Amino acid sequence: MSKRAGRNTKGRIVSAAWSLFYRQGYDNTTVEEIIEESGTSRGSFYHYFEGKDALLSSLSYLFDEKYEELMDQITPDMDSFEALMFLNRELFAMIENSISLDLLARLYSSQLVTRGEKHLLDHNRTYYKLLRRIISEGQQKGQLTQDSTVSEMVRVYAMCERALIYDWCLSEGSYSLTHYGRTMLPRFLDSFRVKS
Repeated sequence: MSKRAGRNTKGRIVSAAWSLFYRQGYDNTTVEEIIEESGTSRGSFYHYFEGKDALLSSLSYLFDEKYEELMDQITPDMDSFEALMFLNRELFAMIENSISLDLLARLYSSQLVTRGEKHLLDHNRTYYKLLRRIISEGQQKGQLTQDSTVSEMVRVYAMCERALIYDWCLSEGSYSLTHYGRTMLPRFLDSFRVKS
């Protein structure tokens, strides 16, 4: 199986799983339903995942699929700060509309206690690569400050996003994550902008 076919198979399994988790809940979803929904085989499922619990850490994979879609919508003439805000709005809308709050909370808590791989912090993810590209280009165009390194700015951006998501989970989704992100993230990251 080629690398690309493998990614597509894994992606179909992850997408199907999270769609089912959202519709019928994590506890009410079986591995058999995930296999059927994804149009894959039992062998393929167990090639990528030890079981249903292993899918909890795959949410970052689903997020990265979303970022890959969004990459094409960021045009060269888009202001770099606005490109960062666009990514945030789109991610938060996706979270609010298709990711169960309970599962998001489980993901964050599992990442806090795991001794293994912390998927959310994997700097080889599409998420981090895209942030580095946008921030680097923003600095080159004179739109974003050069007072901090690209790596420092990526870390601050990711930290602010995680903080907003974490607070939303703590608040049990009692407010709109998308609206709050649209309001608060520009305030948190205002120092990124070059003032004209």
